[in-house]
Amino acid sequence: MSELTHLDAEGRARMVDVAMKAPSHREAVARATVRMSEATLEKLRAGNTPKGDVLGTARVAGIQAAKQTSSLIPLCHGIALTSVELTFEEVAGGVEILATARCFDRTGVEMEAMTAASVAALTVYDMLKAVERGITIAEVTLLEKKGGRSGHWKKSP
Repeated sequence: MSELTHLDAEGRARMVDVAMKAPSHREAVARATVRMSEATLEKLRAGNTPKGDVLGTARVAGIQAAKQTSSLIPLCHGIALTSVELTFEEVAGGVEILATARCFDRTGVEMEAMTAASVAALTVYDMLKAVERGITIAEVTLLEKKGGRSGHWKKSP
């Protein structure tokens, strides 16, 4: 790509005009991985945590975050989200969070999925920090996007 779309003629950041793009169905899936000790993971499994329902709270936080993405990321457009889903899976040494965001709009939904996964991971940390301060958020990554001019993209394994 030879032209930098988010810079004006003077090199200043700008929001791209998407008015002439046709709305279409778009979807993105992002992942965040939260690493913790086995003892903390056991407390999470047992529902024995000081702040209550860790994953339920993280799910709601992720959904709220997706809806606020354009307020948090300066050059993101506000888009018409049609759904945001978060799932949690126990993996070796922690929890994997998958966030799926969908919209029918003129621009993509990748940042909303990544924001949802990120804030859900931060919420898991917040809900468990009284148990373990050394919890880490190991990775936030886009796994897949569908729709729009660039079509379907999937992260290589």
